[in-house]
Amino acid sequence: MKASAFSYHKPNSLIDALELLQNEEDAKVLAGGQSLMPMLNMRFVQPETVIDVNGLEELASISFTENLEIGALTRQKTLAADPIIKQHLPIMQEALTWVGHFQTQSRGTIGGSLCHLDPASELPMVALLYDAELQVASVSGTRLIPMQEWALAYMMPSIGPDELLTKIIIKPWQGVHGYGFQEFARRHGDFAIAAVGCLLKLDNNIITDIALSIGGVEDVPRRFLECEDRLRGMTYDIEEIKTDVLEPLDQINYLDDSLVTGTYRRRLLKGLLIRAIEQAALRV
Repeated sequence: MKASAFSYHKPNSLIDALELLQNEEDAKVLAGGQSLMPMLNMRFVQPETVIDVNGLEELASISFTENLEIGALTRQKTLAADPIIKQHLPIMQEALTWVGHFQTQSRGTIGGSLCHLDPASELPMVALLYDAELQVASVSGTRLIPMQEWALAYMMPSIGPDELLTKIIIKPWQGVHGYGFQEFARRHGDFAIAAVGCLLKLDNNIITDIALSIGGVEDVPRRFLECEDRLRGMTYDIEEIKTDVLEPLDQINYLDDSLVTGTYRRRLLKGLLIRAIEQAALRV
């Protein structure tokens, strides 16, 4: 199929893009296009206007002072090779090894992934681990949205129709800690059936801090706070952890779809959760 007719704009500045978003009705933003273009061609979305922001180079940057700041138009392939990301956010580069293929990573952007908000998307899971803040802009100004408030519902981010995601702000964990990322898909590069990200701090074999994010199992990726609260403060013993995670696992509203059942996802998530925690512990 081919897309329905739409008007096309390619602004040369951020303010031009924001004015278009304010003035055009039913507009979609085109960044990497890895999700939008198929949806246009299959007519899952039929916007009146497409606004191509690929000319806004100011949105494609990575910098670090006290926080890590990533422009929304930064390509996935850039994130996967950037030394600043490697030093301060190595779990992002590990998560990216599960994302699509080099062809899609050459076009896909971090902002597009966050705004598309697929339940199985890896980059939102990484942002959730660090309690990232997302900066969105409109002609009225900018505002920061905490990542845990970003997902309103299935593929529905907390951003207005006249707003554009411009920057992701992440405060890396300080001190010695480990990280792990585990995923299962039918084929490498496919959407995850289940995925887990983990950040872990240990002190004398005590779990002093832990962050867990899960994807592919519910209608939105999210922090697994129930499990974090259960494990934080306990002695690191993987056999005890296998028992302690059972109750939090029962609190998830698992997806049933054409791929697998919710029961299968629960069993899969448990295994991935244990692997991610073990992986993180080995890196402390």
